Amino acid sequence: MIEEKAVLALADGTIFRGKSIGASGRVNGEIVFNTSMTGYQEILTDPSYSKQIVTLTYPHIGNTGTNQEDIESGNIWCSGLVIRSNSLLASNWRSENSLTEYLKTNNILGISDIDTRKLTRLIRTKGAQSASIVVSENIDEDEAIEEARKFEGLAGMDLAQKVTTNKTYNWDKGTWRKPNKKSKLKVVAIDFGIKHNILRILANRGFDLTVVPAKTTSKEILDLRPHGVFLSNGPGDPEPCDYAIKTIQELSSLEIPLFGICLGHQLLALSFGGKTSKMKFGHHGANHPVQDLETMKVSVTSQNHGFTVEEDSLPKDLTITHKSLFDGTVQGIEHNTLPAFSFQGHPEASPGPHDLKELFQKFEDNMEKHA
Repeated sequence: MIEEKAVLALADGTIFRGKSIGASGRVNGEIVFNTSMTGYQEILTDPSYSKQIVTLTYPHIGNTGTNQEDIESGNIWCSGLVIRSNSLLASNWRSENSLTEYLKTNNILGISDIDTRKLTRLIRTKGAQSASIVVSENIDEDEAIEEARKFEGLAGMDLAQKVTTNKTYNWDKGTWRKPNKKSKLKVVAIDFGIKHNILRILANRGFDLTVVPAKTTSKEILDLRPHGVFLSNGPGDPEPCDYAIKTIQELSSLEIPLFGICLGHQLLALSFGGKTSKMKFGHHGANHPVQDLETMKVSVTSQNHGFTVEEDSLPKDLTITHKSLFDGTVQGIEHNTLPAFSFQGHPEASPGPHDLKELFQKFEDNMEKHA
């Protein structure tokens, strides 16, 4: 097989030359790095990576192949993939296709055989920046740099409405090898870019689970008569999502139990008067230590976000419940009198640890109290 040439170009003019492991063409987006050792297929299909080119810091990728069971949504949402070494052999009893076949089938560009350690250090030093991947027989590197500079960044970009479902649907599939409990509680999950494993974990608890589009109004949600509303993860800047902020404000005023994660966490903070800001290079990985400020317990968490809630902006009726031990940023908040709380990371993991699955129990307890 003839390997095509590929180039990763950064907006600052840096060029990385490598080999193509996906489709041909060109693409741009924000370059970020993820420190997870496993779960590359889940990362590729996480809607929170929309408009981002993902660099995996773990050097050997593709060794377990790909399949149709490990996807976290119906599409590959990231703009491109950057890795150090593409495994020549995919060895797993569940494997259906190689990583390269998977990328090509979904028309996603990828590049391997570059120095991902150098790239990661560069992102850590200069921050996330625009980048492009170009794959062709004849590559003009200056044009590749210009392609990178065309991407204006994620700040001010509302991507939730781009990745959300276009129709309301019910979900009842639980996690593997674990039967669903029975519950009379009804949950509405607002899809800002929701992952399948979130839905599986909610289904395991036996909830009557309905997923609605990002722009669903509070009236439409209340017509479903939920006991609680889940605010999902998602991509982009939370501040332009004024429709979601309005809905959350209206639901919280009626004391509907709310539980937000990732983008949903940021939207909850904004709905109560807080502010968010763009991070230098964000949190992307499955090994991030987070501390519960009440119990002082430290959990290892899965993270994927480029924006953060500004601690000094939070009103007095919100309590900070968790903080990152990497940089001290806000990881969790809870309203002092209303049944509303949120967490910045991904407690459902996939990929990553399950240390904070207890947050789903807290959501259930809140719903039971207010049923």
